[in-house]
Amino acid sequence: MDKVVPILPTNDLAAAKTFYVDGLGFQVTWEHTEDGHSGLMGVARGAMEITLDSPMDGHGRDACVSLHVQDADAYYNEWKSRGVTLPNAPKNEEWGARTFGLLDPSGNTIFVIGTLPTSTPA
Repeated sequence: MDKVVPILPTNDLAAAKTFYVDGLGFQVTWEHTEDGHSGLMGVARGAMEITLDSPMDGHGRDACVSLHVQDADAYYNEWKSRGVTLPNAPKNEEWGARTFGLLDPSGNTIFVIGTLPTSTPA
């Protein structure tokens, strides 16, 4: 099976682990670190996978990843209940999706793209 797994830069692997696992509900699938703060880590939630790299020298910074989900509102409500900072509530896009975005501790954008609900929330 071929697939794409984005690699996001992080300033601190421990902070990223707390954010993605405790905040967003991902699970660590593998981890390579000697000090807990630098190295590589894979996280997954269902079919969504992300690799976190600290420090990620030479590959650029301020990355963006989109998570395609069935119900953006469900993720928004779950993450809000976990105390994750969410700057804006989900909104319906004119191009036919329901979206919201947030930043991880290293400034990477997590853009959540869901399907439009059959009955539109306010």
